[in-house]
Amino acid sequence: MKHSSTLITRSSNQLLGSREAAAVLGVKLPTLYAYVSRGLLRSRPGSGGRARVYARAEVEALRQKARGERGAEAAGALRWGEPVLASSITAMTAEGPLYRGEPALALARRDVPFESVAELLWTGTLPESSPRFAAQQGGPDLARLARALPAGASFSAWQVAVVAMLAPHDPGRFDLSRGAVLPRGRSLIRWLAAALAFATDPRRAAASLRAETVAQGVATALGVRPDPAKLRAIDRMLTLMADHELNASTFAARVAASAQADPHACILAGLCTLSGPLHGGASDRVEALLAQIERPADAARIVHERERRGERVPGFGHGFYRDEDPRARMLLETARAVGGRARGVREIEAVIETMTESGRPGPNVDTGAVALRCALGMPGGCVAGIFAVGRCAGWIAHVVEQAESGELLRPRARFEPRAV
Repeated sequence: MKHSSTLITRSSNQLLGSREAAAVLGVKLPTLYAYVSRGLLRSRPGSGGRARVYARAEVEALRQKARGERGAEAAGALRWGEPVLASSITAMTAEGPLYRGEPALALARRDVPFESVAELLWTGTLPESSPRFAAQQGGPDLARLARALPAGASFSAWQVAVVAMLAPHDPGRFDLSRGAVLPRGRSLIRWLAAALAFATDPRRAAASLRAETVAQGVATALGVRPDPAKLRAIDRMLTLMADHELNASTFAARVAASAQADPHACILAGLCTLSGPLHGGASDRVEALLAQIERPADAARIVHERERRGERVPGFGHGFYRDEDPRARMLLETARAVGGRARGVREIEAVIETMTESGRPGPNVDTGAVALRCALGMPGGCVAGIFAVGRCAGWIAHVVEQAESGELLRPRARFEPRAV
């Protein structure tokens, strides 16, 4: 009996390396590290302090808990829970996302061109000089394309239509290798920027496609005079929107890629998901709030009326950031610098002041982006479209990563009979 007890003690005190611990848990290394970061498992310095080790007893206890709660944890993982797949693209931190280890906010503050940020997400290397993105040749006729949708169609609807019409003009799109997908990604970003023109003035689309940079293409499509300060501001917005880990639209694009859908179809999956009011379309709700405010002094009354009715004030709070969305902070700072006197910027500042006094969550990226839209003199309702231009860089990165994994994303549902 004593001999058996000794064996148990030795086994309990055994230390495991990272790969051994991951094997016991049946997870990949990134998931193991996520357990540690969330306080679910402790790691200790190994011999010489060079590698981390884990107590087998604690690893076994976590495995038993995971087995007992597997169904609940799997369901919770789809709602800001535990990581559901491994990715080397973006890491989430309280200070904002890290793109391949580079802080997104630092890239934006250094005014790194958006094209370079996209290449970083795709290749893991930040180019020394800004690359040129060109639209594919032989696409749909612009004049015919301009008649595809009825007057008043949204910026997002135009982007969906343009990508859908581009696909048949690209017979080689079914090649899912990295070397084939990345050129198409560069082209799709340029077309998404040019598609913004169709919602207001289709004549700007051709000039947008010819512009030197993506930021110039966005400015041209939206009728903004592309001076250096404004172009830097647009680059910042695109960079801060480029990726945000497994948000709804990115996950949708990855699901499509896992089924080996072509890049155009994957981007369409992302675009359609982004249009929802709980995702990219949230900026339209912020715009609707601004439409209620005739002058900054009205902001407090409008906010308090919404709270009295039990309505949520759009553009505030975020599922990941506890205090405030750091991307919003930089976008608001940029808005003040390029057009702080614009009416919309002053109205948003008044709303933020009221929310802060009420102890409410801070502004998120949607509020910051709408403020910058106002500062730049862009047409209302275009933020979701700009969001899509920037996020396309992340979608392409995730599409390539998912396709190279060779795995089909097919989660299970927990059947629960309910009355209909």
